[in-house]
Amino acid sequence: MAGSAPGGGRPLIITEDPLLLDDLLRLCAAAGAEPQVRHAVPEPGVAAEPGGAAGVVGESVNAGWESAPLVLVGDDAARRVRGAPRRAGVFLVGRDLDDPHVWQRAVEIGAEEVLRLPDAESLLVDRIADVVEGAGRPALAVGVIGGSGGAGASTLACALAVRAARAGERTILIDGDPLGGGMDVLLGGESAEGLRWPDFAASRGRVGAGALEESLPELHDLRVLSWDRGDRVVVPPAAIRSVVAAARRRGGVVVVDLPRRVDEAVAEVLAQLDLVLMVVPGELRSVAAAGRVAAGVRMVARDVRVVVRGRCPGGLDPESVAGLLGAPLAGEVPVEVGLPGRVAEGEPPGTQGRGALARFCDGFWQRALGSAQGVPA
Repeated sequence: MAGSAPGGGRPLIITEDPLLLDDLLRLCAAAGAEPQVRHAVPEPGVAAEPGGAAGVVGESVNAGWESAPLVLVGDDAARRVRGAPRRAGVFLVGRDLDDPHVWQRAVEIGAEEVLRLPDAESLLVDRIADVVEGAGRPALAVGVIGGSGGAGASTLACALAVRAARAGERTILIDGDPLGGGMDVLLGGESAEGLRWPDFAASRGRVGAGALEESLPELHDLRVLSWDRGDRVVVPPAAIRSVVAAARRRGGVVVVDLPRRVDEAVAEVLAQLDLVLMVVPGELRSVAAAGRVAAGVRMVARDVRVVVRGRCPGGLDPESVAGLLGAPLAGEVPVEVGLPGRVAEGEPPGTQGRGALARFCDGFWQRALGSAQGVPA
């Protein structure tokens, strides 16, 4: 596993081509990696030429070859590493797109892929960054959206994040609605130090997962990415895609509070979610509104489920609400007496462990995180 390799997350570069080396060093820097650089691995039983590359590196390269989480072999060095032990995570890197023998050399050294620059630069940066960050199973990403205005989606999103963090999960709460009141405000941390969405507007390419997490405000044992109080309410969809992908990369859970519209930016978020919970009050007018919201969400999201919030006198029961919307029922959250007052006093939703909201969230995470598929049945 890359994340547990004794190489400490440092990829190994083997090449004598100075131009290729410059490219690989640049790509490692873009991925936040500090590589080991060697010239060749000596073939077993083959004496090194005096002053040659194999004689220079000696046994240290063999150790690096076996322990490095990722090995990038320049096409110029493929012949000289043919006798190295077979291992996973070896890539043959070069520039000649028309070389008919490149795949044969890749097979000889046990390479997983042949990567040609500059076309494969983005892919290679991703591979290197995965090694640096110890990429494993991504976070379970859950979106929460209101089926109608005032349904309580932000309250549920906040409570889900708070309960996940209290259960010991690495948790990131993302405010996906620039026109909302701000999830940092709901958590009582509007003045907390850390980056907000506008700070990521100029992001290009891959965002480092570790750097993202460390840059965000930490509130109630979770990290939150919210909007600031400025006028900017637009972040390019590409930047949003990169940030959400980075948030997921280190595992745990990611909760996203979604707006009720589906534009290009929201579609980028929906495409990365494992599950969307639609919060719907149990009355007919709200269900009608939720039907229109659900139609837009289903165009992108792969799994949409209904959470019924409270029951109105003479209203619909949870099963009827889910049936009218044609979506599975994720559960019912009864109205919690005193919750609005506690929130107004600075107590985030979900902190009362015996409350109805916390009980719903705890049950949801027990099913979701205990499921082999990563989402509740």
